[in-house]
Amino acid sequence: MHVWRSLDEVPRDGGPTVVTVGNFDGVHRGHAAVLGQVRRVAQERGARALAITFEPHPLHVLRPDVAPPLVTGPDQRVELLAGTGLDGLLVQRFDLALAGQSPAEWVAGTVVGALGCTTVVIGSDVRFGHKNAGDLTTLRELGEQHGFDVVALDDVEAPEGRRWSSSWVRACLLAGDVAGAAHVLGRAHRLDATVVHGDHRGRELGYPTANLGPDLQGLVPADGVYAGWLRPLDGAGPGGRPAEPMPAAVSIGTNPQFDGTERRVEAYVLDRDDLDLYGRRVRVELVQRLRDTLRFDGVDGLLDQMADDVDRTRAVLGVTGPGREGP
Repeated sequence: MHVWRSLDEVPRDGGPTVVTVGNFDGVHRGHAAVLGQVRRVAQERGARALAITFEPHPLHVLRPDVAPPLVTGPDQRVELLAGTGLDGLLVQRFDLALAGQSPAEWVAGTVVGALGCTTVVIGSDVRFGHKNAGDLTTLRELGEQHGFDVVALDDVEAPEGRRWSSSWVRACLLAGDVAGAAHVLGRAHRLDATVVHGDHRGRELGYPTANLGPDLQGLVPADGVYAGWLRPLDGAGPGGRPAEPMPAAVSIGTNPQFDGTERRVEAYVLDRDDLDLYGRRVRVELVQRLRDTLRFDGVDGLLDQMADDVDRTRAVLGVTGPGREGP
């Protein structure tokens, strides 16, 4: 997938295009359905399938006081959109100048002028342009002027009878329901970050952890202990291939046992005390929440609980311990 971060980067001789527009936070099942329709229409019409998204999220510019936390970071979103089979993605810088463009100005300059659009595939509730003045009727009128047609899509509903949405994912994560978030996303929720040094307390207790650094991307869910997977993102597997995911027990919180105040994400890779992940970028995928964060009367109680966390992580992920036979 080609990624363009300004209009100047977009080639002007690429032929006809089918275009959709959205924030695509999370790139969930609803987004996947829309993008699948974009690909199908593009294939039918011998065109390229393109999407336009914005960075930062428009609400973070226009209404930062009510802007929601984002499910995915900018790099994650691009990676996930690349996995949908699009031919190209325009990541348009959203600022006050762009926000001030009228619907007609934005369509003429971006959708038609830069992308050469012949078909727009869009949700029927679309709003765009200065103060969201443009709607589906506006878009169709502009299509008649510029020679593109508009395919309007209804909301894609989940089996529960509600629409797939980023707000649904966000609510699940903030409640610690990572399994519910995975249902909406179509995959486990992921956190990507560089591993940094922590207090090294986990190693002293026999459970060395990878501490995710401040460059973390992905919405951090509610405090608690989770079962999940950790995978280095630097192609450190055999022959330079991507590394295999490793089972991990993941702690999110302030570490109340030791009067911590800084909220951290720490992942203990089961049965591994030989890993050196410092300075490496890793991905943690969260599968199931095991429990709340707790404070114990002493270290012995904490160690008993950590051993139980490891056993429960094995059960959730379907992995065996060292020296045990698999199922």
